[in-house]
Amino acid sequence: MKLSVTSWSFPQCSLKECIGISKILSINAIDIGYFYKSSIDKKNLLEDHKNIINKLNKYEIDYSNLYHLFGNSLADRNLAIKDSLEQNSKDLEIVSKFCKELNIGSIFILPGIINKDQSRKDAFENSSYSLKKLRDVCLKNNIELLFEPHVHSFLESPEHTLELINATDGMKIVLDYAHFTCLGWTQYQTDVLIQHAGHIHLRQAKSGFLQTKLEEGTINFQAILGKLKEIKYKNYLSIEYVHQDYMNTLYEDVLSETIKMRDLINNWKGK
Repeated sequence: MKLSVTSWSFPQCSLKECIGISKILSINAIDIGYFYKSSIDKKNLLEDHKNIINKLNKYEIDYSNLYHLFGNSLADRNLAIKDSLEQNSKDLEIVSKFCKELNIGSIFILPGIINKDQSRKDAFENSSYSLKKLRDVCLKNNIELLFEPHVHSFLESPEHTLELINATDGMKIVLDYAHFTCLGWTQYQTDVLIQHAGHIHLRQAKSGFLQTKLEEGTINFQAILGKLKEIKYKNYLSIEYVHQDYMNTLYEDVLSETIKMRDLINNWKGK
């Protein structure tokens, strides 16, 4: 198991500064995305991905995962809209090639929301169809495509998540216990998803709160680490404290919480 941080954890920093933070904290890996000052430019990536690769290769750090959002919001071009699939596939062809050339092993996307005049079942069926098609696009470049169950998607329970995993022939997920914990699901109920994790996001949470200080939440991270050891998980554990105007996540000291989570994991590993 390897540590990383997310670039969107530090929205006022440039990507270069985020990479510097990762190195100073002896984490030495970073998840990248399209948000805030710490982003890479999606438009430039789609038009000239080699130019971005040349810039990123100068930083001498491991890029652990790419968070790809097809549109400009959770709703725009989301996977539960079938009409988006053709353009989403074209974009992902370029993005997966970019990841292959930058040695990023996985991309994560969101499963979609319940759109206008849709049922949850409609959203599920459209999303599962899109996910299978998009996974095939990534496999051409030997990149693993993952989806993340999250608050406000059509996928807000461990049970529904397992159904989508099965409907996509065992597609792996980005597992963030916080999204289930804040909705009231117990850690025990969420544990059934751990064997399907291809990437992990870590932050503390409790019922009603997507994010909270390490000492104030209910997630037992030692238990999660123990479960990951049982399944011989070898991929990244990405620390994802954020400072966003979303789900009341504006009030934690991101750097302090990142350090506390790093220390918890290192102490568990005996470092």
